[in-house]
Amino acid sequence: MARYTGACCRLCRREGQKLFLKGERCYTDRCALQRRAYAPGQHGQQKKKMSEYGLQLREKQKARRFYGILESQFEKYFEMAASKKGVTGENLLQILETRLDNVVYRMGLATSRAEARQLVTHGHFTVNGKHVNIPSYLVTIGEVIGVKDKSKSSVKFKEIDEVAGARVVPEWLSFDSENLIGKVVALPARDQIDLQVEEHLIVELYSK
Repeated sequence: MARYTGACCRLCRREGQKLFLKGERCYTDRCALQRRAYAPGQHGQQKKKMSEYGLQLREKQKARRFYGILESQFEKYFEMAASKKGVTGENLLQILETRLDNVVYRMGLATSRAEARQLVTHGHFTVNGKHVNIPSYLVTIGEVIGVKDKSKSSVKFKEIDEVAGARVVPEWLSFDSENLIGKVVALPARDQIDLQVEEHLIVELYSK
């Protein structure tokens, strides 16, 4: 599976906001964006006037990097969003939010989306009691996500609970922290998604 293997903090600096790609480090003073709040590269501190296309591209890249999606897959998600009823931009964000790796992260079962993808790939989770190891699996309303019994007592999940266990679970999810089981109770509304992106610019970019 193709994935980005470069420096994560470089992406946050390029987009000018925290994308929370490094887990708990992003909440500390060690965050690179707090120390160097400008784009990477030798021209990073220069102020440039952004074109209309540039603004649209930055919003798309911001959303793509926030969820750790590659370009081709992001385009497929946009096509899915455009074919659904409702507002295309909000549909797109709902699709991205209901990826299994993101749901695992939102429940506090991983310190970052990258870690959530790795844990899903390694087979630590079930959906409705069935083993699922595909991070891009789209969870639907009513489906139950749980940690496999063999994994519950592992040192890894104990460490994750110490770091991310206190994270607030969004309202569109329910989570039983004792049994490490969660459920999708609704699709996320736009105000329940904490990504600071103007999704209408992404729609404009792909509509050209």
